[in-house]
Amino acid sequence: MMRITLRQLSTFEAVARLKNFSAAANEMYVSQPTVSKQIKALQEEVGVPLLEQIGKKVSLTEAGKELYATCTQWMETWGRFEQTIANLKGMKQGKLRISAVTTTKFFMPRLLGPFCSEYPNIDISLEVVNRDRLLERLANNEDDLYIMGVPPEEIDVEAEPFLDNPLVVLAPAGHPLANEKQIPFERLASEKFLMRERGSGTRITLERLFAERHVPLNIRMELGSNEAIKQAVAGGLGLALLSQSTLWTETSQKELTTLDVEGFPVMRAWYVLRPKGKPLSVVAEHFLEFLREHIRLLFP
Repeated sequence: MMRITLRQLSTFEAVARLKNFSAAANEMYVSQPTVSKQIKALQEEVGVPLLEQIGKKVSLTEAGKELYATCTQWMETWGRFEQTIANLKGMKQGKLRISAVTTTKFFMPRLLGPFCSEYPNIDISLEVVNRDRLLERLANNEDDLYIMGVPPEEIDVEAEPFLDNPLVVLAPAGHPLANEKQIPFERLASEKFLMRERGSGTRITLERLFAERHVPLNIRMELGSNEAIKQAVAGGLGLALLSQSTLWTETSQKELTTLDVEGFPVMRAWYVLRPKGKPLSVVAEHFLEFLREHIRLLFP
């Protein structure tokens, strides 16, 4: 009989899913040697190689693929057990796992703070990632809830809007259009735009808007964060389409302005999602109720 520990299985699952020892170590809050030691002990117990590593690239052997499928099933079963225990304990303690796209970092702390104050024994894990990584986590059912601006069409989900997410055209304060009113959309054809990476929600929206209006979109450069885009706009490198929520904590208001363009702001919403048909834990249910009851108090 194999003597395999739950720690070894959870370590293997993380390495197999992330295809990287360092990333698995970071996720589990342990050192990379600790991860390597767990994997070595597991492979010795199983008796056949589970992983193949060339440089930093990790791939699964046939045995590894079988074990990863088993681990996935085990983790789903264990998750249901944790949910049952949390339900039996009520809201005295429990876990809540949330993944959110990067733009939400401007308001998620204001949501989680009051919830944590009301339920201090709830252990909350918040993963702030880009859209592609969030969709990957959603497809793998890694979290209880997911927060994003444009629900995916390729994954069957239940999506509930909970907060307005207006999109505005951001420009440097000294831009020639800064003081104009009701700027025709077509005027944007002559402007250069600063964009997030392909796949981001705001970029998808902007590309659709220009395509629907049959107006050419002139992309000057891609930048990896909203902060970098705001700095580039302030430096006069171009215009940008950003969520108004990214400006709530803006400290350099004198350097930036929003343009009064026809059709803007584009009204969207922030959504809380979960895989369709997925039963929620009592903790996740309470968090959703908290959102519905408190959102207007937190964001008048």
